[in-house]
Parts: sequence; C-alpha cells; structure tokens
Amino acid sequence: MAIHVKRAYRYRFCPTDAQAAELSRTFGCVRKVYNMALAARTEAWARQERVNYNQSSAMLTAWKKTEELAFLNEVSSVPLQQALRHLQGAFANFFSKRARYPRFKSKRKSRASADYTSSAFTFRDGRLKLAKMAGSLDIVWSRPLPKGSVPTTVTVSRDAAGRWFVSMLCDGPTVKPLAATDAAVGIDVGLDHLLALSTGEKIANPRHERCDRARLAEAQRNCARKEKGSANQEKARRKVARIHARITDRRRDGLHKLTTRLVRENQTLVIEDLTVRNMVRNRKLARAISDAAWAEFRSLLEYKAAWYGRDVVVVDRFFPSSKLCSHCGASQDRMPLHVRTWTCDCGTVHDRDVNAAKNLLAAGLAVSVCGAGVRPQRRTPDGQSATKQKIPRRKP
Repeated sequence: MAIHVKRAYRYRFCPTDAQAAELSRTFGCVRKVYNMALAARTEAWARQERVNYNQSSAMLTAWKKTEELAFLNEVSSVPLQQALRHLQGAFANFFSKRARYPRFKSKRKSRASADYTSSAFTFRDGRLKLAKMAGSLDIVWSRPLPKGSVPTTVTVSRDAAGRWFVSMLCDGPTVKPLAATDAAVGIDVGLDHLLALSTGEKIANPRHERCDRARLAEAQRNCARKEKGSANQEKARRKVARIHARITDRRRDGLHKLTTRLVRENQTLVIEDLTVRNMVRNRKLARAISDAAWAEFRSLLEYKAAWYGRDVVVVDRFFPSSKLCSHCGASQDRMPLHVRTWTCDCGTVHDRDVNAAKNLLAAGLAVSVCGAGVRPQRRTPDGQSATKQKIPRRKP
C-alpha cells in the first residue's frame, strides 16, 4: 500500500549582502519574540495562569505598536507568528510530559532560523523569493525537487560555520513500499565495529571525530588564544565550526547510506533498545559513543522502514544478548567487555558481537510472534516482557 508523506529537501544558497543582512535581522527578531513570549508565559505560569497562542499573538500585535519594539515591523510577520507556534508546541510537549520546560534562545548558541509559510514566499520556475526581500535566493540545486512538488513551508537557516541553508517542505510523491522479502537481520551496535550483523558481516566504525581530532584541537587552542570579542577570535571560531560541520556531514552521509542499504535488503530488522542518553554519562566512553551516533542510526532506520514497508523490532535492553549461546541457548554468568571471543560448553566458538546479533534476531522474531509490537513493552498482560518469557517446566 502506497504511503503519502511530506518530505523536506535541503539546499545551500549564497545570499547577497543585502539578503544576508535582512535574514540576520529576521533571525534576531524571531529570537526576540520567542524569548519575550516565553517570559510572559513564565510569569503567567508563576501566577498559575495559562497563556495560549491567541493571547501570545495579541501580545505580539501590541509589542509592534510600541516605540521600543517598532523594529519588529521591518521584517515579515510570518516568521514571528511561526515562532509563537513553535513555543506553543514546546509547551504542549511540556504539559504532555514529553519534554522539559521551554528554554530561552541564546544569540550565540541557538540555531538561527526562520520559517516562512506559503503566504510569505513565491516559488516559480525554480526561483524562490521571500517576503520583504529584494530578489530571489541563489540556491545551489544539488538535486531537483520531485516533479510536481510545491513547497508548503520554507525554512531558512545559518549554521555556526556561516553556511546558509534553505529547507523546503513538500507534499512529495507517494512513497511505494519495496518488494517484500523473507530476509531478516539482527543488528548489534558497537564501538570496535559500528555494526555487527547476524549474517556474520561486520561494518567498520569510521570514527569521523577521531580522524579530525588533531585538527580540531589545534583550531580550538588557536581560538582560545585570541582576544575575546575581536575579529580574529570570530575567524578562529568559524574555523572550529567548519571542522565540526565536516565531521557531522560525513557522519550523517555514512549513516544515510548504511540505513538505506539495510532497509532495501531486509524485511525485518531487529535492534536493541539502548538508552544512549544514560550511556554517554560514562566519561571514558562518552566521546566514542557520541561519535558512533547510535541514536541517529536508529532514528534513520525507523523512519525509512516505515516509508518502505519494512519492520523494525526493538528488543528490550535487559535481554542478555551477549551472554547467551546462539547455538545451544546456554547462558554465561559473566561477560566482561574486554572478552571479544568466547567458547561455550557445547564447544561453539563465538564472536561476541555476531553472537549478540544472532540472539537479537531470534528474540526479535519471538517478539513479532508474541505480538508485543515494534517498541519494547515493560509490562505485558501476563506480567512479563515478551523477550523475558520462559518456557514453564513440565511437572514430572
């Protein structure tokens, strides 16, 4: 069955000096409105009152009429309204206990971006023009938009390295599921190897951050020696940001290629439910775990599987995949991290990671049969997780 999805297409563009100044002014106004609205809602929260989007929008209208905030009229009103909608969404997530209390945006640390809806831009013949801006954006079309796609929302952003991006959200063409296959694979993530598959294949960990660590350290030392607030410090900071951007781009590109390949080749993909947020608290492994980007790998795998009709089964994190023998099912008492190969009592020699992937595959298929769902469930109707069910002993 075909799936209708919205897809965002991101491109770099080179603004003129006037466009860069206008966009920078818009970013500042968006941040100002967001912070003022958050402060007003926080004060109301202290008085045990709630302020909704309509009330925030009325506040914005009143702010524009004051002499102190008259500069808000110089930019398009749509990005300012979108900032209030984003704040409303942040509070909705907070009240639903899906996120923390919204925080104020920082001039130096927060992402500089502005959202334009269809009423604030025109897109014709591959030329994009934003409201209150002279001329169209000089976009580098690295790939064409799907035929017949019309952007519904445009997001303009600037990263820490000074690169400008425009992201177009389109009602993309219908995504057709891939042809069904019987292939299934268990995936065990690691640090020595990024992935170990139940087929026995191991995928090397590229360690992008480690490859550029020396260059990054030198650039950071050079930045630390500059006078604070000087032009030279800004140049040095921009160089550090470019190295970080290079690392991020290479990592994301590799993960996209890897997840696309796995989704195309397999119908069922079984992974382990890891709490990466807690694992990076380990000071010895935090940098390596962050460089491996396990959470991003899972996110990419899940949404691509949903698009193309594949199944992602997530096994409970307490399932002892490394301690079980995938041949006879015997469990070892201890399995320290430094043990990479071990021999079971049945005589089978196991590679730790490949054995764990095989056990994950078996457990994931069992989860599918038991009907526990794609995501792990702490409590099932009989009181046990599907991956922890034990075969009852027969009475003699």
